[in-house]
Amino acid sequence: MTAKSYARSINLPTENAFKNLQTARRFAIDVGGSLAKLAYTATVHRKTSLVSEESDDDGSLYQVSDTDETIVRLHFVKFETKFIESCLDFIQQQSDATKSPLREKCIKVTGGGGYKYTDLIQEKLGVQVDREDEISCLINGCNFLLKNIPDEVFTYQRHENPEYKFQAVDMNVFPYLLVNIGSGVSFIKVESEDKFERISGTATGGGTFWGLGSLLTKAKTFDDLLNLAEKGDHRNVDMLVKDIYGGAYSTIGLKGDIIASSFGKAARSPRTPSQSEEHNFKEEDLARSLLLSISNDIGQLACLYAKLHSLKKIYFGGYFIRGHPLTMHTITFAINYWTKGEIQPMFLRHEGYLGAIGAFLKGATEEDADKYSWEENFAGSSGLAHPKPSRQVLSTTDSEFDKLEFDRLEKNLLPCPLLLDGDSYLPDTVDLTQDTLAREYWLQCFKDSIEKQEEQAIKSQSTVDGAEKRAGQFKHKYLDRLETLERNPCAYGSLNVRGLLDMRSHCLKEFNFTDPYSQQKQFENEQALKHLPKRLKDLDALDNTEERTFALARGLLAGNVFDWGAKEVAAIMEKGDFNFEDAESKLQDRPWLMDNYDDWMKKRSCSKNYKCCVIFCDNSGADIILGVIPFARDLLKTGTKVILCANSKPTLNDVTFQELSIILRFVSLICPVIGKALSEGKLVAMASGQGSPCLDLS
Repeated sequence: MTAKSYARSINLPTENAFKNLQTARRFAIDVGGSLAKLAYTATVHRKTSLVSEESDDDGSLYQVSDTDETIVRLHFVKFETKFIESCLDFIQQQSDATKSPLREKCIKVTGGGGYKYTDLIQEKLGVQVDREDEISCLINGCNFLLKNIPDEVFTYQRHENPEYKFQAVDMNVFPYLLVNIGSGVSFIKVESEDKFERISGTATGGGTFWGLGSLLTKAKTFDDLLNLAEKGDHRNVDMLVKDIYGGAYSTIGLKGDIIASSFGKAARSPRTPSQSEEHNFKEEDLARSLLLSISNDIGQLACLYAKLHSLKKIYFGGYFIRGHPLTMHTITFAINYWTKGEIQPMFLRHEGYLGAIGAFLKGATEEDADKYSWEENFAGSSGLAHPKPSRQVLSTTDSEFDKLEFDRLEKNLLPCPLLLDGDSYLPDTVDLTQDTLAREYWLQCFKDSIEKQEEQAIKSQSTVDGAEKRAGQFKHKYLDRLETLERNPCAYGSLNVRGLLDMRSHCLKEFNFTDPYSQQKQFENEQALKHLPKRLKDLDALDNTEERTFALARGLLAGNVFDWGAKEVAAIMEKGDFNFEDAESKLQDRPWLMDNYDDWMKKRSCSKNYKCCVIFCDNSGADIILGVIPFARDLLKTGTKVILCANSKPTLNDVTFQELSIILRFVSLICPVIGKALSEGKLVAMASGQGSPCLDLS
């Protein structure tokens, strides 16, 4: 096939859809009949803060300097297959311009279109094409998402608020049934990473919907047909149980509004050339009837195969789903109806990328992908469409592209072994998708703080060229994300404060602000350390154990007052009139919002001392040094081993593992108890592997 036969009418977005091509190392592509999904890995180079104990004799605890950081990022870009030539041209041009060694490489290709476009890919990119089995790629991609991405899986209930309910990463993925709905439908039983079987299929799938829809309506695209179906009323076309029996057929448990015959009314409505236009069936009603007919049948077949093979989990994917609310609603209704609510069908946020992810992993086996964990980069990924099509919101990037990005973490993260039940554990206490008032409050809170974040970003790189421009780009990107979440709170999974903080952190890093609070943290740590001797002396002066324990608890709360590098705190420290007791005096009286103090005191008074205590550290400065360390010191005195766990990566003004390790060595010079515990291994600093402001033990 010659290049001239391909469509070229595409406007590449001003924001580069194919980012970091200059460092791209491996490509894979899943070419479907309608959509192409390109996957590639690239290295991203950026600046970050390096903390070291080297002193310039200026009295500093440690020195902060900029260093280069390289991360590995997975890029996925989805676009219409008819534009594939333009996209390949763009990639080839970028490769030539940056002298990237794209040629003499092998590219993994899967999907039905892989055969059709092999010659074009080889001609444009000068690479060898290695075709991979489509089903195998689908399973690899699905397993990857299920094991790595929180909020990947969701159930959909059209008439509930919120419509989407997301699930945490499943620790016990297998077995499950994957229903992949493309042109046709495949039912795949997955028992392990490398044991799966296509147990059946049906030719009635997305191609059927599109093909018959094209004959019945004037819709030109798949999306046009879906939009028609959303507006239609199938009852004008379908024959219901009540149309036959005048109501429900109670003896066999059929409600009156159940479809008895798809398109049944069309057969009973004679149509002649002379029939007036107003008596013709509306296109939207026909489209809706067709969508319901196919979706119901797929749902019923999925239910039957799940029962036949004793499978309790059913995941749906494929081009037919593509996050369309009515489709998901119909499949959910069918599964609930046939299983009497015993099985909830589950959908995937990134189901359109299963084949591309799997194909990429096929070519990345030498990189030991399973040895790492991956994190979705919210700054570079598109969100789910709005569940109400009448208010549907396009992705924040160009509408012709949908993007997904994953950052590779340094190590393979595992759930905390102390969790009683990892599958039911939720790290967040407030679901902002359900609490409208809380959602409005927090979204406005983050909007109001954006100026401060922009100012802090500029301040942290005041001597670096372009800092002000990049800070403005960060502000624009994050505000865009917040506005998306205002319209569609479920766009990026569960909406909570942790997610909003992570998203802001991702947007900062996107524009090379990896640790904007590094200097602020250094200053607060140095100032707080000066007040530690007095703090410890005041606590030791309390002879009564209960009084001292209560003071330590209040100290933990007071330390958290010094959060987010507040200007007020910085001003107090600058003046030299910092007083930790002032913060304690402003604490509310008991009961506190979360108050387990009495239970804590009972355990301390009537049981043996704890063998080990893990404290997950939060803010730098007064929090860690004047709040947490005195509390840890008291535990050490009772013989308890203490582990102080801090973030591996910087975020906001949270103390990092690097900073904590240095702080503890300086504290040991002030406090013999801390010094002895450190030397004997009774006090240990550990890295959590995380870079989020909020704790997630999963």
